Amino acid sequence: MISFLKKRKRAIIGVLALILLFLITLAIDRLMSFRDNPITIVLLAFFWIGFVYLLKPSFVKKYWKLIVLFYVPLLLFFTYIRLFSVDFEAYAKIKEDIHFLFLLVPLPLFLGLCLWIYQQWKWVQNLKAEKSKTELSLLRAQINPHFFFNTLNNLYALTIKNSKQAPNVILKLSDMMRYTIYEGEKETVKLGDEIEYLNNYIELHKIRYKKTVDISFKHEIDTSLSIAPLLFIILLENAFKHGIETLTENAFIHIKLYEDKEFINFEIENNFDPKEISETNGIGLTNLKGRLALIYQKKYELDSCQENNTYKVTLKISKHA
Repeated sequence: MISFLKKRKRAIIGVLALILLFLITLAIDRLMSFRDNPITIVLLAFFWIGFVYLLKPSFVKKYWKLIVLFYVPLLLFFTYIRLFSVDFEAYAKIKEDIHFLFLLVPLPLFLGLCLWIYQQWKWVQNLKAEKSKTELSLLRAQINPHFFFNTLNNLYALTIKNSKQAPNVILKLSDMMRYTIYEGEKETVKLGDEIEYLNNYIELHKIRYKKTVDISFKHEIDTSLSIAPLLFIILLENAFKHGIETLTENAFIHIKLYEDKEFINFEIENNFDPKEISETNGIGLTNLKGRLALIYQKKYELDSCQENNTYKVTLKISKHA
């Protein structure tokens, strides 16, 4: 018990001081010839400041200038009205109706509550922003490296054969890796750069196939428009992986990139072998949905449809996001 009292000595002294201050305030208020005098207001103001300080010393130390900024003008105004108002009876009636005294003196509590709520809200918003930023970084890091490994293997085969295609493959692969590493970290890129990236991807894939593949990429769009990087590539990867890779003949991928008044539209359609349908969606599409939700929230549409052995995906992204 003695140990507890020693540890709480400062708090106990503070509580006793506040009680004493409150009793003195009441006594002065009773003894003065008129109620709610300036002395009473000042003492009650100190009582509430002390009360808040007892609960949260750091708050009073941090915001004491703001508390003074609120209190001093109000106390001066109240003193002037209370002592020098010519229409004292009108003032007294207004004061009695709205309980002006009780609205004034707990100001530090009200101020503290508002600031605390704001700080908590700001902290939550910052936490959400950091969480989203971290998640987005992880999703960007998950871009499938499988393509690069395959391309390097193909490049190795071309160099052994002394193929004239090898230098071109090296240049395209270098451009793609640069784009993935440097441009992929940016919040937005120009559509023109994204289109070039997709074209390089398509050209490198064509080198791999000895079979006839119908790949078309039509883009009628303002290439200066901005968009988050490396979104379309996931849909294109899926079209190759689950379409062309599974077919021995008549494989196709048709891509359209265009704009309307509200959206940037990306459509990709491919055929596939129904016997080779994967039971799992893989991380690619999940990755894409996660990134879209983080970056564009509700300002996008992602739809897919399957008819016979044809699969089509449409991605719409708001131009005003």
